[in-house]
Amino acid sequence: MKIDSIKNGIVIDHIGAKKGMEIYEALKLKDLDASVAIITNAKSAKTGRKDIIKIDKDIEINMDVIGFIEPNATINIVKNNELVSKYNVKLPEKIVNIAKCQNPRCITSIEKDLDQIFTLTDKENQVYRCKYCEMSLK
Repeated sequence: MKIDSIKNGIVIDHIGAKKGMEIYEALKLKDLDASVAIITNAKSAKTGRKDIIKIDKDIEINMDVIGFIEPNATINIVKNNELVSKYNVKLPEKIVNIAKCQNPRCITSIEKDLDQIFTLTDKENQVYRCKYCEMSLK
């Protein structure tokens, strides 16, 4: 299979296998007025299998969304067919409006305009807890 390179845009690489669509949806890439290629189950020397997302447009990317879903991903910025910068994504210390609290008694269930804020409480196990009720994300 051949996927063409992009001239100007972003390549999200080293996404865990089967997580590419989750990132695509979380970043709302379907609403983007540009070509987006999602490669799933590509061979990887490091992990065996991986997903890759290529965006043929230079846009702002929410690194916290990617870090929350796949903290081992890398972001490659391409300009004029050349890799100009590369970023290693990290697990964010805090996420805002990326996930929703599942506790029906949480204040965020009642106050719909309240931001959904979670803080990282266990980095090793990637556990986030709601700022308001302390419920962990599953």
